[in-house]
Amino acid sequence: MGKVVMYSSVSVDGFIADEHDQPGPLFDWLSSGDVPLDESGEVKVSQTSYDYTRPYWDQIGATLVGRHVFDMTDGWDGKPPSGIDHVVVVTHRPEPEGWDPETPFHFVDGVEAAVAKAQELAGDRIVEVAAGDVGGQVLAAGLIDEVRMDVVPVVFGRPRRRRVDRRPPHRRRRCPRS
Repeated sequence: MGKVVMYSSVSVDGFIADEHDQPGPLFDWLSSGDVPLDESGEVKVSQTSYDYTRPYWDQIGATLVGRHVFDMTDGWDGKPPSGIDHVVVVTHRPEPEGWDPETPFHFVDGVEAAVAKAQELAGDRIVEVAAGDVGGQVLAAGLIDEVRMDVVPVVFGRPRRRRVDRRPPHRRRRCPRS
């Protein structure tokens, strides 16, 4: 079974989205070069970025994302990004109405079940977990083998806050008077 790797591009101040929940310039490097990074030809990077990224991408057998990312990307139009074989979507909702069941997208309820499904699909290749809410849940469940963050020279300043775990914030407890 392959490793489970939580991955994201992050800003210098450690965020994966701006205050409007958009990646903003975090992914500009994916369109600023002249070397195609995948077969679509839409993703073009510098040769240095290609040499760094392509070997990692070639090891990925399945990507695990939350329903929020799936919805934000419109499900990548039914085609997994970057040549990935399978996408496992963690969701409590059914697949979108009219979704083609023949696409390599798998809708699973709960992070433990989603990781198990992704590992089954990936075999001995990497299961990549998108950072963010679902990534935090998988990390909190102790299912991450490795964390990989690529730091992009961007400062968001006032990003949308995302919690790594789902516990409520610490509250002071009043001591009963004796």
